Amino acid sequence: MVSTILRRLAHMLFVMVGISALVFLIFFATPGTDPAARIAGRNATPATLAAVRHEFGLDRPLPVQYVLMMDHLFITQNLTSFVNRGEKIVPEIVEAAPVTLSLVLGAGVVWAAFGVLVGLLAAAFKDTVIDRALMVFSLIGVSMPVFWLGEVVNLVTQSRLHDTLLFSWVPTLGYVPLTQDPFGWFKALVLPWITLAVLYIGIYGRVLRANLVEALQEDYVRTARAKGLSARAVLIRHALRCSMISFVTLFGLDFGALVGGGALLTEVVFGLQGVGALTFHALEDLDLPMIMATVIYASFFVVISNAVVDILYAVFDPRVRAR
Repeated sequence: MVSTILRRLAHMLFVMVGISALVFLIFFATPGTDPAARIAGRNATPATLAAVRHEFGLDRPLPVQYVLMMDHLFITQNLTSFVNRGEKIVPEIVEAAPVTLSLVLGAGVVWAAFGVLVGLLAAAFKDTVIDRALMVFSLIGVSMPVFWLGEVVNLVTQSRLHDTLLFSWVPTLGYVPLTQDPFGWFKALVLPWITLAVLYIGIYGRVLRANLVEALQEDYVRTARAKGLSARAVLIRHALRCSMISFVTLFGLDFGALVGGGALLTEVVFGLQGVGALTFHALEDLDLPMIMATVIYASFFVVISNAVVDILYAVFDPRVRAR
């Protein structure tokens, strides 16, 4: 088990170095891309362009530029914006990251819990009215775009019914830091959590239901039934454990993508200034250092999520430990 974890961490570091180099080459070494021209502005003279290249080290060899950029990003953390001169990149990401992490972590707990519940109930009552109803509601959840659902939620809770007893507790749009007001943090995020989770509850419930139905036909499940175990014990202790591998794989990929900026639409709808919104504004301004930093940040969480998934494989499937 320990060797599996150490090997996966080594792979993770190797992948991160490769991603950082690839991202740097895309933004700073693609033919036709001239960051100095973006910084200097339109109609800049050759002398101005040369001065800008020298100031930002863009006139040095690419390997040197890469090392300097990674040093500014990870070591000294003094990488500055090309658009807003003097604005530090790392503090901006550090300030935005807790917003996105709070949103995705809470939504992840909601969709994982309800996804498992939906999958278990649908498999336990296979081909009954309960099964069909759960699958219909899951399909409805999958079909609703998150930005549309978020706008509907805001219309109901912030406008039409805000003064009623049911929604009078809903705060104005925005983020409240957990360290500042834990209860205010929860109130500000509970509706975004539900809005973001609805889509994934439907997906995960349907996937888990299909895996459970397949697992219940396996020989080891028949053996468990022959030993006299109850239907609940067979479903939860045997079928569910093996069926969770696909569930965990999906969760790791989706969680990493959302933390890396995939929750942009939810952040925009609910006024949350997270990493997704930060990346969006950087793309609007073509702020290359900010875009590069947020892309590397996103890839970091995707790689971390995949590493955690591989480790959880060893927990759910003992055969992985022997490799």
